[in-house]
Amino acid sequence: MKGGDEAELRVIDRFEGGVGWLAYPDETMQRASHALAVDGEVWVVDPVDAPGVDDLLAEYGEVAGVVVGLDRHLRDCAEVATRHDVPVYVPNWMSGVAEDLDAPVERFGRELADTGYRAIRVRDTSIPPWQEVALYSEETGTLLVPESVGTCDYFLTGEERLGVHPMLRLFPPTKALGGLDPDRILVGHGAGVFEDAGDALRDALRNSRKRTPALYGKTLKMALTG
Repeated sequence: MKGGDEAELRVIDRFEGGVGWLAYPDETMQRASHALAVDGEVWVVDPVDAPGVDDLLAEYGEVAGVVVGLDRHLRDCAEVATRHDVPVYVPNWMSGVAEDLDAPVERFGRELADTGYRAIRVRDTSIPPWQEVALYSEETGTLLVPESVGTCDYFLTGEERLGVHPMLRLFPPTKALGGLDPDRILVGHGAGVFEDAGDALRDALRNSRKRTPALYGKTLKMALTG
């Protein structure tokens, strides 16, 4: 599902305000990492490390911090933060994360530092255990969602460009994300959506439940034939 013998950097999601990459392009989970560029500073979100990452980040500015967007996405946050001598930024309501990071931790509230990216609490539940923050800049039209929606194969039915996570299909994050109209959507699993992103988000949320049987049927077929 994830990882491989050796990391191999593949750049995705490149735009004026940042960049994304896959460290293991052939893995099923398609774990995507991102860097958001704001006023010459770079904020690295949920990174999976790979050779060449530092050179890629340097194209956008100096690293100001590393962000944990999902409680399960510790990934290589501490390693990247330590290498750049910056803190790991964790939402002030997210628990059970800071103590597992071998790096200094800074907390943030409604906005990620002074970046202009609004912090949206997508989920904060114990059943299933799930704490997730999305980052949204109305000025740039960029929305980053670490987990609740994605574009890798096991998120999508045949008619979707963006899909709700299989575990959330019956209870999509409509309250948190439904009122947004982004120009681009970056996701934690797969390449981002850069064309008609707002429409793709609305479609994913609106039709999540009715497409659940199709997605689960596809998943079962993949498991049986894989």
